[in-house]
Amino acid sequence: MDTLSIIKRPIESELNDFIDLFNSSLDHEDGLLTQVLHHIKQRGGKRMRPILILLIAKSFGKVSPTTQHAAVGLELLHTASLIHDDVVDESNERRGQASVNASYNNKVAVLVGDYVLSTALQQVGYTNSNSIVKYLAELGQTLSDGEILQLSNIKREEITEAAYLEIIARKTAILFEICAAIGAESAGVSEEDVALARAFGKNIGMIFQIRDDIFDYFESEKEIGKPTGNDLTEGKLTLPLIYALNKTGDERMMMLARKAKMLSISSKEIEELVTFAKEKGGIEYAEECMKRYHAKAKVFIDTKISNPVIKQSLSTYLDYIIKRNK
Repeated sequence: MDTLSIIKRPIESELNDFIDLFNSSLDHEDGLLTQVLHHIKQRGGKRMRPILILLIAKSFGKVSPTTQHAAVGLELLHTASLIHDDVVDESNERRGQASVNASYNNKVAVLVGDYVLSTALQQVGYTNSNSIVKYLAELGQTLSDGEILQLSNIKREEITEAAYLEIIARKTAILFEICAAIGAESAGVSEEDVALARAFGKNIGMIFQIRDDIFDYFESEKEIGKPTGNDLTEGKLTLPLIYALNKTGDERMMMLARKAKMLSISSKEIEELVTFAKEKGGIEYAEECMKRYHAKAKVFIDTKISNPVIKQSLSTYLDYIIKRNK
């Protein structure tokens, strides 16, 4: 049995129900909107976030209609944020498929993103849970806050690991954090268990983004979906380089890093920074950080998950996040 099959095994039927509900929530009869929504439905991906919601809910009891509507609401909100991000970043591709703005135009992408966001609100309204509504509202606020924090950080001269961790906590980890919290909340567990699940989700999300950032230091554009040094091209300094800069204090590399932040760096200089980060132990340091988050997340699985099948599934999920190659 392959890794994803092991992960999905305890919630296979529930995941199929989720996909049906997600797709039906984006059904529409209007011509252009129908086309764009179909385009969005075609890029479903691995569904790692809704899978986490369903697994947490089932580990604490069962997957209910509340769970499903919450999962669809969260996935739709995330989808809307990605559509808008592609406009902001002028991205032409998303998950190996043309982005909405590239296939149509920015105006269509913004309007469709708003439509998907409204649909997310509708779905979460069906949960009749004030707590879940608040979680989704918090998610939307934090994702936007994280994007703005990243933009403002690009303009700052200081280069710190603390700022990097804060950005990825708000931009990426919050998604997994809220997934786990919603899954637990929908199962009707105590506030303490919701908080523990939420912390578990955050640890997964931190691993996810650090792993994603490591990819940018290797030549794997075809497999991963972005070219080496792409983050630096956009002015984003990630953990391997931040560590190498602060460890060595190398003045030339610090100057190049600031050029990257000012979006005035050449491709040859980006290659220098990538090589520098790798040679000075940046990749190894980032991997050690992931291992620390992995150990924290494993404690939750070992102490709070009693069902052996779900325990295996969540352990495999955690290992997949840290070992994935795309």
